[in-house]
Amino acid sequence: MRSFARRAGRLLTGLGILALSPIPGLAALAGMAMLGAGPDVFTVTGLAVFASVFFLGLLLCVPRPRPVWGRWLRALVILSVEAVVVWQVAATTLHAPPGGPAPLKPVAGQREWKLATGSELAYVRLAPKRVTRPEPVVFLHGGPGLADLAGDSAFFAGLAADGYTVYVYDQLGAGRSGRLADPRGYGLPRDVADLEAVRQEIGAQRLILIGQDYGARLAAAYLAEHPDQVAKAVFSAPAALDRPQTASLFTGPDVLSPRLLAVYTLLKSNPQAAHAFAGDRELEHDHAGGYARLAQRTAPTGLRQGLAASAVPALIVKGARDRQEWSTVADYRAALPRAGVAYLADGSYRGKPYLSTLRAFLAGRPVRTYDGGGPPPGYLGPR
Repeated sequence: MRSFARRAGRLLTGLGILALSPIPGLAALAGMAMLGAGPDVFTVTGLAVFASVFFLGLLLCVPRPRPVWGRWLRALVILSVEAVVVWQVAATTLHAPPGGPAPLKPVAGQREWKLATGSELAYVRLAPKRVTRPEPVVFLHGGPGLADLAGDSAFFAGLAADGYTVYVYDQLGAGRSGRLADPRGYGLPRDVADLEAVRQEIGAQRLILIGQDYGARLAAAYLAEHPDQVAKAVFSAPAALDRPQTASLFTGPDVLSPRLLAVYTLLKSNPQAAHAFAGDRELEHDHAGGYARLAQRTAPTGLRQGLAASAVPALIVKGARDRQEWSTVADYRAALPRAGVAYLADGSYRGKPYLSTLRAFLAGRPVRTYDGGGPPPGYLGPR
């Protein structure tokens, strides 16, 4: 009975060690990266620690038989399993998966800003036949890192037809814009600085900002920091004002990928090492910015105080199906007490109702607003 209990205890201990064996390997990888080791060194070190711990787990799982031939058979089984598992983990970790998104082709009218911040941003300028509105419109896309320069340009051409000069651009690290060698450079402060540099580049005294999703949060941060440079602001499907916002690295079957586990660990300890280990293209899915998408967007200090003091005309737009919680509407409404809320029953931010709402608000015409505290009937998005 005692012998059976000991064997069962060894087996359970061994299984636990096998299940947890990636943790010391990842810790060793992160530790070597923090010491400044290169990808070849920190990956081999992490794999060696993982292999050692995994081997210990196998020793505990496979009982030691009494016959000599059984001991040789046990050693052969352990070494075979160890070799297969370590080989597979090493192959998956060390080699980037093939493919990745092909380089994006330029869209019609695409140009590039080389800003004083050091950012290189792709943009499209939509010029009206005759400029009748003094302030240009600047659209800020969402994500972070989800750029659609072609689609956004086509849609906002409708405002150019009204006499506005419209600028649509891909934020740093997204779409057709430049990438950074050090992922620590991404974030909301950099995006705000880039937007101010854009204003100076185009020679505008004030901007009309239309931000969607994360772009709405960027517009809010810019408004709080540069209130005198904003003529009007629209916050469409706004992301939360001051909750930390980070996109997930893992999607679908990638959740158990040893390579992505290594990237995630390195991002937490040494983002530069993560970038050296896995480049931008590898982490970009459907042309969504890789490291820019993963950067944490914390709100600047004094954001709410700056917004509360703003007298800039503002509109919050919420669709029936967008992915942001309805609670963000109340959050923006509390931060911008003078702002109205427009509800899109069709849920589309590319449809005629949305464009009509924008046109009316920007022209100073009345906009039908929703004054209820909670979601209206028919709302299908998260609460």
